[in-house]
Amino acid sequence: MALPVIPPIEPMLAKSAAAVPTGGYLYEPKWDGFRCLVFRDGDDIELGSRGGKPLTRYFPELIASLAEALPPRCVLDGEIVVVRGSRLDFDGLSDRIHPAESRIRLLAEQTPATFVAFDVLALDDEDLMGRPLAQRHEVLVRLFAPHPHVRVSRSTQDPDLARTWFETFEGAGLDGVVAKPLDGTYRPGERAMVKVKHERTADVVVAGYRLHKSGPVVGSLMLGLYLEAGVLNYVGGASAFTTARRAELVDELAPLVVPEGEEHPWTGEDDGGHRRPGTLNRWNAGKDRSFVALRPERVCEVRYDQLQADRFRHSARFLRWRPDRQPESCGYDQLDLPAAYDLADVLGPADQSASSAG
Repeated sequence: MALPVIPPIEPMLAKSAAAVPTGGYLYEPKWDGFRCLVFRDGDDIELGSRGGKPLTRYFPELIASLAEALPPRCVLDGEIVVVRGSRLDFDGLSDRIHPAESRIRLLAEQTPATFVAFDVLALDDEDLMGRPLAQRHEVLVRLFAPHPHVRVSRSTQDPDLARTWFETFEGAGLDGVVAKPLDGTYRPGERAMVKVKHERTADVVVAGYRLHKSGPVVGSLMLGLYLEAGVLNYVGGASAFTTARRAELVDELAPLVVPEGEEHPWTGEDDGGHRRPGTLNRWNAGKDRSFVALRPERVCEVRYDQLQADRFRHSARFLRWRPDRQPESCGYDQLDLPAAYDLADVLGPADQSASSAG
């Protein structure tokens, strides 16, 4: 590629904040998809992930959409998402990372991806990363013709409207708001933006743990919630313990370890009746997914940001043990679920000038 900005390049990142900041920011919804840098040089289009891994082969239909929508030579920063009904569908997006070409082609037809652009790094022969965001955004909103699967992210400079988006857009599958300094340059790999994400708490059952890569200490607690039928559903993990605490947890949980061959909700024959741990990681097929099963007798309180289908979207954070709670009382009915919101109202009309307006 003969672009002024060439792959690989790290995207600019965001640091967390408890509230929407004010004073010279451009605010955007926080899209829940795959962060992606798009490089186009004529017929050559490459998609790069946040971690530097190529995404191009997994989204052939998106390559076609980008070829139709974008100018011949440009570099964009944005998010790949899959829309199902009135919400973002992260599970459908994750399914696209598949080794079989035939499967990828089938899913490309069934669940076509959309690229939501929120920054432009280069256009023609000009590197735009040194320009302030306000100027880059003016270039972005005029960059390409309307296209159903290539969009410009909605944005505003009004912090009150951003707070409204934070409260309402979660119902469409988004997970917060991002604030970007209007006078800021594009700084690859640096946390130069601000993200405000939803956080909630829940009481969950601890029914296992995975070992840490550093040795025979706890890497993450494995968490469950009871379905109405009384079946313990695996909902995710809680980590971020200190090294000393990881070692302490091994001894603390030792009396609960289930002997080999003894019945446990997440071991034995899988009848498909509930979610269990141990599925393969599409990004790292060689990763060890084994775990130490525990009798589901202890309850802890965790902080989480978002529920994806029937599990936590990201790792939860351990807060405290709850000896006052019975495991059987830990069900989905305790969770605070956002009101439904139509994603079409977040994306706005296909007219790019309208979709990027506050």
